[in-house]
Amino acid sequence: MSLLDCFCTSRTQVESLRPEKQSETSTHQNLVDEPTLSLLPPSTRASEVICSTNVSHYELQVEIGRGFDNLTSVHLARHTPTGTLVTVKITNLENCTEERLKALQKAVILSHFFRHPNITTYWTVFTVGSWLWVISPFMAYGSASQLLRTYFPEGMSETLIRNILFGAVRGLNYLHQNGCIHRSIKASHILISGDGLVTLSGLSHLHSLVKHGQKHRAVYDFPQFSTSVQPWLSPELLRQDLHGYNVKSDIYSVGITACELASGQVPFQDMHRTQMLLQKLKGPPYSPLDISIFPQSESRMKISRSGVDSGIGESVHVSSGTHTVNSDRLQTPPSKTFSPAFLSLVQLCLQQDPEKRPSASSLLSHVFFKQPYFEFL
Repeated sequence: MSLLDCFCTSRTQVESLRPEKQSETSTHQNLVDEPTLSLLPPSTRASEVICSTNVSHYELQVEIGRGFDNLTSVHLARHTPTGTLVTVKITNLENCTEERLKALQKAVILSHFFRHPNITTYWTVFTVGSWLWVISPFMAYGSASQLLRTYFPEGMSETLIRNILFGAVRGLNYLHQNGCIHRSIKASHILISGDGLVTLSGLSHLHSLVKHGQKHRAVYDFPQFSTSVQPWLSPELLRQDLHGYNVKSDIYSVGITACELASGQVPFQDMHRTQMLLQKLKGPPYSPLDISIFPQSESRMKISRSGVDSGIGESVHVSSGTHTVNSDRLQTPPSKTFSPAFLSLVQLCLQQDPEKRPSASSLLSHVFFKQPYFEFL
């Protein structure tokens, strides 16, 4: 299955995330005040949240991934008393350093503190001997990174990028309004549920600007375990100078993630950290889609004069409740065309000067998210 199944067969739910259905007022209002939103999948309404701490109630089906620098195994499991599919993350605490234990503790605490439809929720957390079990909703389509590897190796269409980024930026806006910097925005930390709900994960890198009741303007702390996320980090965070960094650092990461979704590759991934920093510090006329920042690839992107989404137009065949995708139609055209609105969004996010980048709130009103959505063929 691909994300196209989600967008084509569950169109009602996905369209509820369309930015044009958000009023200008609601877009900019404090997202903390959204308790009436009900965007959870039908099988995971609040009344059916799984809270069991009995390990025998979870039947592990298959390992679907690894996380936390390969220390955590992620499993699809069935909650046997209800039959509900859940995600189970299992970590051997004996293999974790004190720093990693603190990061795990932070992620668990914050997941319970935050309440927003676009932030990943942990239903329950418990230990079995030295093993930490974390139970969360099953995200049927996995991460955006998994979708790229499996179905869109040469990048997604603008329609898919628009839906995924809009949900991610909404979650990011919520974090920023609560005085937190995510510091690890990337495709692998953007999850998609079976009905198209987009949520942000990766809270172990998060840092709060609020200390002892006061909100600081900048952070000088370099995130732990940051080697794997360096391609997405902003130049000011990589510099580690006296100016520090703030929430605008996350906006830069949104721009890198947009390039990742569009090209199917991570910019700067094969670069040494020093070369990467120098490249990021070049600033204008630096092009965010320049082939020099992509590993061993050629850029096939060009600006559309019409401003219309190139769209892949994949067809999805549904038979007997089983979704099958014509793999031939999943091939990206030889020359991908992206609209000026998309390139404008990326260039704004990747401004060298953090003050010139938009806030997450204003980014939600960018013309890229206001463009009409195209039906899939």
